[in-house]
Amino acid sequence: MSLFALVRNRFQALSRTAVRLISSSNPPMSLSQPLPNGDRSNLIPFSSRLLDGRALAQDVWSIFNAANLPPDCINLGQGYMNFPPPSWIIQAADKALNETLANHYSHPKGRVRLRQAIKNFYEASFNRSLDIETEILVTSGANEGQYSVFTAFLEQGDEVIMFEPFFDQYLPSVTFNGGKPVYVPLHPNLSEEKPNSSEWKIDFDELRRSITPRAKMIIINTPHNPIGKVFTREELEQIAIIAEEFNLLVMADEVYDCLVYDGKEHVRFANLPGMWDRTVTVLSAGKAFAATGWRVGWLIGPESIIKPTLAACTRIVFCSNSPLQEAAASGLEEARERGFFEKQVAEYEERRNVLLSAFDTIGLKYSLPEGTYFVLVDVSGVKFPENYPFPESVQGRGKDFKACWFIAMEIGVSSIPVSEFYCEEHCNIGESYARFSFCKDVDTLGEAGERLQALKKYII
Repeated sequence: MSLFALVRNRFQALSRTAVRLISSSNPPMSLSQPLPNGDRSNLIPFSSRLLDGRALAQDVWSIFNAANLPPDCINLGQGYMNFPPPSWIIQAADKALNETLANHYSHPKGRVRLRQAIKNFYEASFNRSLDIETEILVTSGANEGQYSVFTAFLEQGDEVIMFEPFFDQYLPSVTFNGGKPVYVPLHPNLSEEKPNSSEWKIDFDELRRSITPRAKMIIINTPHNPIGKVFTREELEQIAIIAEEFNLLVMADEVYDCLVYDGKEHVRFANLPGMWDRTVTVLSAGKAFAATGWRVGWLIGPESIIKPTLAACTRIVFCSNSPLQEAAASGLEEARERGFFEKQVAEYEERRNVLLSAFDTIGLKYSLPEGTYFVLVDVSGVKFPENYPFPESVQGRGKDFKACWFIAMEIGVSSIPVSEFYCEEHCNIGESYARFSFCKDVDTLGEAGERLQALKKYII
């Protein structure tokens, strides 16, 4: 039995015990009265949605947390930068903080200036005029925007198709809103000497078989976290045919759209024939401007999707951070004139190459990422002692958990085990891989690469 299953069963037992003890009391017990056995630690049973969404299980982020790792460990696991946003965007944030109106509530749709900047920046890539009143919604980060879409559209038991490995926030966001995740794995074919992230493929027959009459949505993440895959036009066109045939709402998670390498084409799913009317595109200021803590994102889609989502979003957060919306607007307004995104891609390509060269030197195979700032590395050949003192938190997990823990403790570079991004049935597909991030400065990546050379002696 997996660790998650053990945790789930334990919490279910506790919750049932609390319900039984409370409901069997006669007369009803007050909060000041202890339970018959004197234990007051589980008076009120929590919602089962916390179990279904893995919210109570110890997740990978708490295990591979800086507090649990050596103090000098280089963190290449979590996807946050160790460098600031561009100075001109920070200056725009500072200016907004010194303006009275920018420190108060914004309209739930988002500040007009930012919605206008989104319109001006994205119209060309969407091949259409965008209405700032009905087709653009500013959200408190891309994640909250996605959550609001699920809240607006899912009924209890509606199925949401997710490609594995998946961004881990999808799962609780779906289940908290009554949805049922349906997992369709991407299948790696990494037999080549220099594998590419494009070799993680969809089995379209498998995808069709996964669709039932309860299917309501499908999530497409391109460029893909954690693989770094940029879905091809042909792949997206096949998904579009299926979405039309089964009348699926499509969530196009394109937050890494500005981080695509080697001249690869990023295809907007909403631009495919017939797809605008059923697609909401999710985008992020945090990813675009190296400002992940600002929690500003936006959705673009038809009024039929944006209007219900606005209703949900208004009740979840009401509005998003006002001064940082102003700063994000400034970023979009000035990005083209400054050539910002072209320069940023070149900088990330350099960072990517610094890290990948280290893996080349020690002989670890990886999937060359075409986008994002992540790379999947095959760590199945890392040999650690059988009696190595692994903590209880990684026992009973995939082999990748032990490999990542060993590398962090002995080499001083942390990564994230990829099996975390799979359902239990398919986690064996991810057990061979660790996700390393290269959203760090070149010096840090260079030092990490030097440390990784010590891994040679543990590779079989």
